[in-house]
Amino acid sequence: MNNKDLLLAIDNGTQSVKALIFDLEGRIVAKEIVPFTPYYSDNPGWAEQDPEVFWQALCRACQGLWHQEINYKERIAGVALTTQRATVINVDKNGKPLRPAMIWLDQRKTHGLRPLGGPWGFLFKIIRLSDTIAYFQAEAEANWIKTYQPDLWQNTYKYLLLSGYLTYRLTGEFVDSIGCQVGYIPFDYKKLRWASKRDWKWEVLPIKQSMLPKVIPPGQPLGNITQKAASETGLPAGLPLIAAAADKACEVIGSGSLDPSIGCLSYGTTATINVTSKKYIEAIPMLPPYPSAVPEYHAIEVQIFRGYWMVSWFKEEFGYQEQREAARQGLEVENLFEKLVEKIPPGSMGLMLQPFWSPGLKNPGPEAKGAIIGFGDVHTRAHLYRSILEGLAYALREGKERIEKRTGIPITNLKVSGGGSQSKSAMQLTADIFGLPTARPHIYETSGLGASIDAAVGLGLHKDFESAVKAMTHVGEVFEPDVKTHQLYSQLYHDVYKKMYKRLKPFYERIREITGYPK
Repeated sequence: MNNKDLLLAIDNGTQSVKALIFDLEGRIVAKEIVPFTPYYSDNPGWAEQDPEVFWQALCRACQGLWHQEINYKERIAGVALTTQRATVINVDKNGKPLRPAMIWLDQRKTHGLRPLGGPWGFLFKIIRLSDTIAYFQAEAEANWIKTYQPDLWQNTYKYLLLSGYLTYRLTGEFVDSIGCQVGYIPFDYKKLRWASKRDWKWEVLPIKQSMLPKVIPPGQPLGNITQKAASETGLPAGLPLIAAAADKACEVIGSGSLDPSIGCLSYGTTATINVTSKKYIEAIPMLPPYPSAVPEYHAIEVQIFRGYWMVSWFKEEFGYQEQREAARQGLEVENLFEKLVEKIPPGSMGLMLQPFWSPGLKNPGPEAKGAIIGFGDVHTRAHLYRSILEGLAYALREGKERIEKRTGIPITNLKVSGGGSQSKSAMQLTADIFGLPTARPHIYETSGLGASIDAAVGLGLHKDFESAVKAMTHVGEVFEPDVKTHQLYSQLYHDVYKKMYKRLKPFYERIREITGYPK
């Protein structure tokens, strides 16, 4: 029997690093979590973090595994890494960060940049996408750094995503997984490689090809744990690091979704709906599908920015009573919020919420704002809380319909990951709003599980992704839709929710003109 039969997945999220050891059936045999403050902000809208915070949390998480009652170190066959998306780090030739990491939550923009000219500029003007390209320019972290910190940019040797930075710390190589390339970078999402020399992205970004790492498909080796990394993490030197993917992509395969008919919902800080597709399909024009955790596949995705962050926002702004009571009783505050929402009927007695607290690029556009309509004297905080959960599900149902229209393949069942999946109320109302069976996986750590699936295939412990997903992912609790409740939700969805944005858009635009927010 092969005694190297376990897999280590390192999951660097927005608020913690998790070190998770899985067996080949997808069970967690050991787990260590090291929380950290997500970011600090020196100015409104900024979100930065010292890259050393991520590395030290990773080291402590790994070291924590070796101090548990049973030490599985000798049985680990390999490691895989998954991280938050679109967090960028500038480093010098020695891999030393030159500035704090810009976290994906950072909202600063670079205005006044020269518009895209030449043939590309003319083409985008003709097809009315000049504003989309200008948005891309303004949002790109590289443009802000080049504009406001030109000397630092001049000294940048490599421009890395968090995944590439941690891979360097582990292996000593400037290399990253194709599956992790999500952000304002010159990546060709159709061909799954760095963009060709004539691609328009090189013209609107200051990034040179030499500043980017080599990229490797998921399931392939990135390198081996160095002696230095081994001394800091406790990992065996020489252990192979296998390419995985970004956290959302890993969640998809960790939930068991390898088919366009299976919708994977992520109820995390950003709420998303994904399907895995061999074909390159843009659910929203000019917004590409991201690389899948399966090589040569794409994750077709629709995002709701500030998704389940809205639940945290509600707890912070309106949940003092529950927080105080939970502390008094020694309970998790989520238990009290679950009881709060259980008392409210489906539809929140007509309270309808549009969850655009943070606008997107398109559908909704950058002028969008959140909206709540239908208030009456019967409504309480509990109604508002339920309307948040319902509004997010409505928005993701709209995303499902966009994906179906583009793929031509109906989504017939749902799998839900992320923190929101732990709420039975959220799961049931999701099933009722979509009218589909809605399951949560057998474990909560689907991102780490997806990374371990990449490792299992890359190490030959499972022969291919189909067999690995079949062996390592399992359905947990399934929530069936109630027919009458689905009918009620569908009426509200079609007759109210889907018409809200179009009716309110002129007001959003006028508000922006008057107040300047959002820019």
